[in-house]
Amino acid sequence: MSAELASQTYVPEESASGAAEVLSFLAAHADRRGTEPARRFLLVGGGEGEQIELPRTVYRALVQVVEALAAGKAVTVSPQEPQLTTQQAADLLGVSRPTVVRMIESGELAAERNGNRRRLLLSDVLAYRARRRARQYAMLAATSVDIDDEDDPAEMIERLREARKAAAAARRG
Repeated sequence: MSAELASQTYVPEESASGAAEVLSFLAAHADRRGTEPARRFLLVGGGEGEQIELPRTVYRALVQVVEALAAGKAVTVSPQEPQLTTQQAADLLGVSRPTVVRMIESGELAAERNGNRRRLLLSDVLAYRARRRARQYAMLAATSVDIDDEDDPAEMIERLREARKAAAAARRG
């Protein structure tokens, strides 16, 4: 649908009757506190039966945009990526919050600082988790040894030790 999620500003048209008409419709059909069931708002397509119910979040955004345009104000839609606290990132990664703080301070994870609070972009945390999993799988592959039923257990233990030493040396070096 949209190739790019960039900020975009919408300026009211000179003939703002369309926004005023939509605003009037929305006001006339706004939820009234009482015994009435909750109202549903639908987005209707060009074909017969093409419709979808608007989620409440989309409906509230629509109302705010239409109110501003009807008042002659410009509206800027600026999509923002979700940000996580260090605790939320820790929960997602399965580590402690102090570990996330150390990862931020060492540069493993990117974070913004607002006052004394750190915020991490969800995409950064998910990318780190994917890199960490790839390293873990690579380490498992590096330390694996093919085992046959006929192999001597002492010899296999020694091969495993050698594989672990080689993986540790590669990790350090």
